[in-house]
Amino acid sequence: MSLPVTFTRDAERLIPNDRRFTDPLSTLAFGTDASFYRLIPQLVIRVESEDEVVELLNLARRDQVPVTFRAAGTSLSGQAISDSVLIVLGDNWNGKVIREQGTQIRLQPGVIGAQANAWLAPFGRKIGPDPASINACKIGGIVANNASGMCCGTAQNTYHTLAGIRVVLADGTRVDTEDAANIAAFRQSHGALLDQLATLARETRANAELAAKIRHKYRLKNTTGLSLNALVDFDDPLDILSHLLVGSEGTLGFISSVTYDTVIDHPNKASALIVFPDVETCCNAVTVLKSQPVSAVELLDRRSLRSVQDKPGMPAFVKELSANACALLIESRAASQTLLHEQLAQIMASLADFAVEKQVDFTENPGENAKLWAIRKDTFPAVGAVRKTGTTVIIEDVTFPV
Repeated sequence: MSLPVTFTRDAERLIPNDRRFTDPLSTLAFGTDASFYRLIPQLVIRVESEDEVVELLNLARRDQVPVTFRAAGTSLSGQAISDSVLIVLGDNWNGKVIREQGTQIRLQPGVIGAQANAWLAPFGRKIGPDPASINACKIGGIVANNASGMCCGTAQNTYHTLAGIRVVLADGTRVDTEDAANIAAFRQSHGALLDQLATLARETRANAELAAKIRHKYRLKNTTGLSLNALVDFDDPLDILSHLLVGSEGTLGFISSVTYDTVIDHPNKASALIVFPDVETCCNAVTVLKSQPVSAVELLDRRSLRSVQDKPGMPAFVKELSANACALLIESRAASQTLLHEQLAQIMASLADFAVEKQVDFTENPGENAKLWAIRKDTFPAVGAVRKTGTTVIIEDVTFPV
């Protein structure tokens, strides 16, 4: 189905020709993200201001045109593609404001995650989310997908470190939770919406069985569906709305900026790669490590290791591992070197009774640490590269009680 003539006409008046794309090459390129899905958009629009987003959403609402937002396109589950109108961030979404010696940072959605951390590094801080694609993904996608990562877990994801948000709703309304005048106006103009959210939250909390189910679901590393835990975690409907936006994948509004409560970036870190003879031993070691001072524990089975064994910087022994070998990549962080060494000794003591096939001892060398983590981060593209022609890679995280 083609786009309404009125929409394309008015979009042409609003957005310059060099920021609108309908040619087959451009739409094919933008119809692809990091997932195995492909949807070819009918129109791609690069936006450079919030005003443009507001006007486009007004046009889309008037003509009932679906729109999808795209930041970096690193999404693994097809969130950044569309067969209708794809609104892509331009180059003018890189603003930042660092507050209170780095304890907070306000970011526009086009900022790359690693860049935000580079700005915060002099303060010994970082943003909580730590997705594997942090060197490429952007804040808009990190917030909209509630991205977490290997060292983040749930405690430091966007939902739990959100200090403020600015959003454009589907009706073109701008909401900024850090602007008192804006919030007062929003409570007047959208009082019915806020009342409905408050009622829904009260009803949810009053249903003990439902509330317990929601709390259990979001205790896990879970980003499936909307952040319904907002209904049991908050009673102010504005807090509920702002946290529902986290992980909403663009379905509730366009995230124009976000303020994070940053977390400590411990200066002392060490990583190790420990290979066990089989996956059962490896998993039993995970249950022990759960109570140890570890920041991250990543499991790599033999097939994962085989996919990256020829990569530069890979330990030579990886090629020679047994058929059932299974490895754990472990990282520990601390505020001081003394404390870090105590933690490393404690971790290794907890694993003393486990059979170990090979290991790379804990190293504090940043370069060696990066090489070890490259093993984990390279597995997805490496596995994808060796798949049979005509097949695809399906990647989804699954969680279950230890």
